[in-house]
Amino acid sequence: MRTYRKACLSLLFIFILACKQKESTLDQYINAEIASGEVPGIGISIIVEGDIIVSKGYGYADIENRIPFSDSTIMNIASISKTFIGVSIMHAVEKGLLNLEDEVNKYLSFKTINPHRPEKEIRVKHLLGHRSSIVDEYKTYKASYYYGGDAPTKLGEFLENYLAKGGTYYSKDNFLDKDPGSKHEYSNIGAGLAAHILESIMKKPFYLITRDLIFRPLGMKNTVWFFSEMENPSNHAKLYKTEKEKNEPSEIETYGLITYPDGGLRTSIKDLTKYLYYIMYDEPVFDQPIISKESKRNMFTPDFDQTYAKFWDTKDYIGHGGWDPGVTTSMYFDPKNEIGVILFTNTSTYANFYTLLKKIYKHSLMLKNNSQ
Repeated sequence: MRTYRKACLSLLFIFILACKQKESTLDQYINAEIASGEVPGIGISIIVEGDIIVSKGYGYADIENRIPFSDSTIMNIASISKTFIGVSIMHAVEKGLLNLEDEVNKYLSFKTINPHRPEKEIRVKHLLGHRSSIVDEYKTYKASYYYGGDAPTKLGEFLENYLAKGGTYYSKDNFLDKDPGSKHEYSNIGAGLAAHILESIMKKPFYLITRDLIFRPLGMKNTVWFFSEMENPSNHAKLYKTEKEKNEPSEIETYGLITYPDGGLRTSIKDLTKYLYYIMYDEPVFDQPIISKESKRNMFTPDFDQTYAKFWDTKDYIGHGGWDPGVTTSMYFDPKNEIGVILFTNTSTYANFYTLLKKIYKHSLMLKNNSQ
């Protein structure tokens, strides 16, 4: 049985000696990107064949106060958050609390019906694959971002007003004129509804569900959904964007999301690496696992097409990316090569994000090959 291993100093020393030149190349590239002013701060993590090889930061979490970006810097990770809905959903399925084939209204205190196709049921599995026919009406969803702190509106209250006929934000435009299940349409509000279904069946808020089910067992001590939960708010990265005409980053006010499960998780590279490690290896081992290996396989199995499963992207590798004002993030793993990569940037305007992500993956392959 594989044991949960923190990369010890001697192992790191061996890899550093073997790969010094290549690591220097990656470091030089990242530091050059920081120096260009395109990106204020970067955090990366690399897992190779069961070892956490790299976990570090570059640049600044706070430019004005010259606070470095480290693997302990906390920031919102945008849509990577959805994977935590997926894990929590599969836990509920495993415990017999939820059936993915069920109509969503079985678990709701309000009715959610596509007005264009009222005879067609919206099922739980439709939410997980972004095929519910629920769409993010731009003005309403944009207004659900609360700048300056945590959003005061409760998740369930917002969803009822958006999805139930007669609600404050209700409109036929909140739904596609398509049968539920027939078309992939990425839906943050649909993801929020999936989390609210969990709240309904487990009788507690989603942030407590994930805290008890995932964060505490994995030792993710610096992972929260709300500013009010943070022990040290100064550890939160400042968020930035770069205007083309200025070519220098300007700060964005931090914000909370009403539909927080779809993109509002705040965590660090170090904490998220613990989560990714568990996803990859089922470690650390618990008497009662968060989800079983069978549930995990089911979670990664698409119900409709081969590019997206149950809040997990499966197109090339397995994981999820994220983008929101002031943040761009990615968390993926390659099961064939046993490589996991996490990348954070505290800006939403970094043009070379995916170029860097590919470089980190290639660097990971080099580490793997040099270790053999």
